[in-house]
Amino acid sequence: MSTTTGHDVHERTAETTAEPVRLSLVKPDVPAAAAAGGTAPARRRIRPLRRVGIIATSEQTRTIGRLAVRHGMYLYGGARIAARRAWDGRTAARYERMMRAYEAGGKLAEAAEWEERGQKYRAARHQRRMDLLTAPVRLAKGTAVATGVGAGGLLALGGAVAMATGDPGDIVAPIGLVIDVIHWAFVIGSLVWGPAMMAAPALGLLSLWNVGRQQQAAPRWALPASERGGGEPITPSVVVLALSHLGISALRKAIKEMGDAGAAMLSPIALAGCGVEVDVTLPLEVSTEEIMGRRRKLAENLGRHEHELYISVAPAARTVRLWIADSGALDEPVPASPLVLDPGMTADYKNGRAPWGRDLRGDAALVSLYQKHMLVTGLSNEGKTASLRALALWLALDAAVEFRIGDLKGVGDWRMFRGLATVLIEGPTDDHVMEVTHMVEGAFEEMQRRLQAPSGTVFRPLVVIVDEAQVAYGSGARETYVTDSGTVKYGAPYGGQKAISRYFKAVKGIHDQGRAVNVTIWEGTQDPTDQNLPKRSREGNHIRASLVLGTESQAKMALGDAPVTAGAAPHKLRQGLDKGTLVVAGSGIDLPPGAASITVRTHFIDGDDAAEIADRAKALRNSVATTDRAAEPRDHLADISEVLRGEERVRTPEVLHRLKNLDEPYYREWDGSRLRRALTDAGEDTGVYEGYPVVHRQRVLKALSNRE
Repeated sequence: MSTTTGHDVHERTAETTAEPVRLSLVKPDVPAAAAAGGTAPARRRIRPLRRVGIIATSEQTRTIGRLAVRHGMYLYGGARIAARRAWDGRTAARYERMMRAYEAGGKLAEAAEWEERGQKYRAARHQRRMDLLTAPVRLAKGTAVATGVGAGGLLALGGAVAMATGDPGDIVAPIGLVIDVIHWAFVIGSLVWGPAMMAAPALGLLSLWNVGRQQQAAPRWALPASERGGGEPITPSVVVLALSHLGISALRKAIKEMGDAGAAMLSPIALAGCGVEVDVTLPLEVSTEEIMGRRRKLAENLGRHEHELYISVAPAARTVRLWIADSGALDEPVPASPLVLDPGMTADYKNGRAPWGRDLRGDAALVSLYQKHMLVTGLSNEGKTASLRALALWLALDAAVEFRIGDLKGVGDWRMFRGLATVLIEGPTDDHVMEVTHMVEGAFEEMQRRLQAPSGTVFRPLVVIVDEAQVAYGSGARETYVTDSGTVKYGAPYGGQKAISRYFKAVKGIHDQGRAVNVTIWEGTQDPTDQNLPKRSREGNHIRASLVLGTESQAKMALGDAPVTAGAAPHKLRQGLDKGTLVVAGSGIDLPPGAASITVRTHFIDGDDAAEIADRAKALRNSVATTDRAAEPRDHLADISEVLRGEERVRTPEVLHRLKNLDEPYYREWDGSRLRRALTDAGEDTGVYEGYPVVHRQRVLKALSNRE
């Protein structure tokens, strides 16, 4: 078997490609197909087609095509606009149209005003038509009077001239002058008439073209690039036309059958920030899901980009709410944060609201953070950290709030909180995950201590922030220890989404009971999935916000099924273009009536401004010593066994005293009930001896055995 190298194949391909050139030397009596192996005719047929395809798809051809369509539509559109203007000027169509629009919008007073205007117009038109009946008689009389007066005037003028010159013939000189003027006017008119008649059609077409150009009557794709961005004003007729061309036959048929051309479907179109808002009541045959599933088509029909149209389910049945942005308005930058503009701003954790950004209507989006767990998620590099940090910077202006922060990216995004946070861990490794887990477990222990405090105790707010939490959920780190026999054993994993994950257990515990004692946790994570954001963890948050995501299933994981079903669509945001734009669901932020979510364009606070705000926050509070390591929760049972010192029983107050000597900062707040709970959690209990509460050594050993 012979082998063929890549070099041979290349040479043979080159030779085959060159064959048609050599075929041009074949004599006429030799069949070209036979000489070329039967391929030349096919190639001769394909090459012209290929050239045609290249020419047809070239940019120059498209430019010429757009030019021809644009100017042709300018002419057609100008003629249509001129005809409509003429029709409106000659009939009461304009008044009827305005009446229908106001009636459909429920504005009956304005409709009555336009009806009165229409009646006045009809009365005036009737009077003009009646005047036309007597116009010939009045015209004849007027002509006779004008001729007589004119002739008399000219004769009087001629008489005056004759008396001045002494020549009686000058009496008719003014009449002769008028006759000469009329003669020359006729001569000039006869010369100009022919060219004018020839130029009139061209001038008429030019005027129609100009009207169409001014009104941009051509399709948007055919307009020059500089004019394609602007969208036409949103009117009831535009909305109805866009709905009728959605490709939903039942909707199109229902609109055709409506006597008011579909305007009854619409609520009044109201200004809403940098756009307008309108509710659309759908016919019985059409569901809200069908409209929401055609968002891009509807936006294009309205002359907008997809991101400039937001569809949500209105409170009324079978009704969708459309918010339509002014063209290009969402590409304008968001104003600077009040935190940057107002150096004297302070915060109030309980009663205040953090300035997070602007909603689509241009109103300030304010967030209550009081006892709120929060989740912010989205794709990488879309503004997640900046969105979280903006809220934390505002809250830092309340000196009563304590922060513990774990940044599992570790590039310095949270470095300005050094001196504000009691714990600041920065880094992406497993060691950093372990430290962050210890930090969250420490907050959980603090929560449990507070839950045991006397009723009515007021606690200082503690906010735990974990940025890039998906690193913790995805970590495979496990604690290892060596038994007395030398065997290496592994403890519970730090990361993971299972119930045995230490990080997950601590987060879930804070979600369950933390808000009652002012312990809350905020998480920022990328790309929400079941693997890096467990269901029980994401559903424990009061505020759930999402930047741009890749799929609808991710949007449901981030915000929940109900908001996405009602129209929340972070997966419809534009990656790279809608940085810092969040779709927010849950409590803590004012939602439009009946809405399940709100879209917020957040203020961006850069690193320098963030450092300046952090410095202002530090000036409001006592100096905070920030540590880079979280205190790892101690092994309570092992410590209790150690302080018993081999004694069979020790009074509870003495055990507490020894524990505080062992680690005073950690056991400072422990009391008898907290000590008892450490044993009951492992299936044992404290006891009583001679009327005094005691801790039995055997029970502690059984508790250790039970736990193992």
